Amino acid sequence: MKLSILVLITAFAVGLSIGLVNFYFQKDLYYMLVSFAVTFITSFAVFYYLIEKYIYSKIVLIYKMIHNLKLGKDLKDALGEYVSSDPINDVEQEVKEWAGAKKREIEVLKKQEQFRREFLSNVSHEFKTPLFAIQGYIETLKDCLIDDPETAVKFLGKAEKNVERLSYLIDDLDSISKLETGEIPINYERFDFVPLAREVMEGLEDTAKKRHITLSFKDKYTHPAYVKADREKIRQVLINLIHNSLKYGREHGNTAIKIFELHDQYLIEVTDDGIGIDEKHLARLFERFYRIDSHRSREEGGTGLGLAIVKHILEAHEQIISVRSTLQIGTTFAFTLEKIG
Repeated sequence: MKLSILVLITAFAVGLSIGLVNFYFQKDLYYMLVSFAVTFITSFAVFYYLIEKYIYSKIVLIYKMIHNLKLGKDLKDALGEYVSSDPINDVEQEVKEWAGAKKREIEVLKKQEQFRREFLSNVSHEFKTPLFAIQGYIETLKDCLIDDPETAVKFLGKAEKNVERLSYLIDDLDSISKLETGEIPINYERFDFVPLAREVMEGLEDTAKKRHITLSFKDKYTHPAYVKADREKIRQVLINLIHNSLKYGREHGNTAIKIFELHDQYLIEVTDDGIGIDEKHLARLFERFYRIDSHRSREEGGTGLGLAIVKHILEAHEQIISVRSTLQIGTTFAFTLEKIG
């Protein structure tokens, strides 16, 4: 409600009350109207001045500050621009909206803080595991280097593998960091996705044979599929997704690549018939170091960053990746690439 209407109603109520009281005692309609008119005009002037000077102006100032601060302006700017035609009503709405936004912001910050703690804990654990192993192997080497050189060589090899794991971990963390900050450029080029997919499958064929898993590319998608992307980074995406599929796929199972042509994109799916993933894990699957089965994941090897790297590469291409899965039936990772003629 606007100030003038609010004061008008208040002055009318006061004037009418005084007029009716005057009529009750005087029994004269003329004096009642005169007292009503004088009281109404006086009340309107006094109330308008007092409310505008001591209340309304302060509400306007508060409203201007809230409204402009919501827009991200600093305090100096917030004091001097927008004025609402009805700040008394609007300030309530603005405060509610602002409070809601701050509540959501606090919730996001709490989630980020929780994620930060989990991330630091995971990083610490991932580094400590190979470091402690290396430390143990070196201590053993000291004891048996002269007396049992064969055992020494064996433990030296194990220490070397853990050093390699640390190296891979650092490289993967560095890659994610550079992708996030844009330090690694995306070198767009036009290329046929089909030969790239076949190259990746051929490169992983030995790994697939060890687990007796068949890699396939659906025959009906053998025609060219030209995309605009960074060929080597998309190669890494495919390697990570297929390797993940082989790691968790069932023996004597299948992993297939499918391509679906959309309006201005290609949808690429990597599908397996493995153990599947429980629905509660899907939302966090692309987080760094997130593991569904920590024990099995470490036995299988890897840094726990493969899917996080996939997500960051595709986001750098302004594309999306999704996952759907059913336990004991299989998992499908699907991502998009820009189509080009």
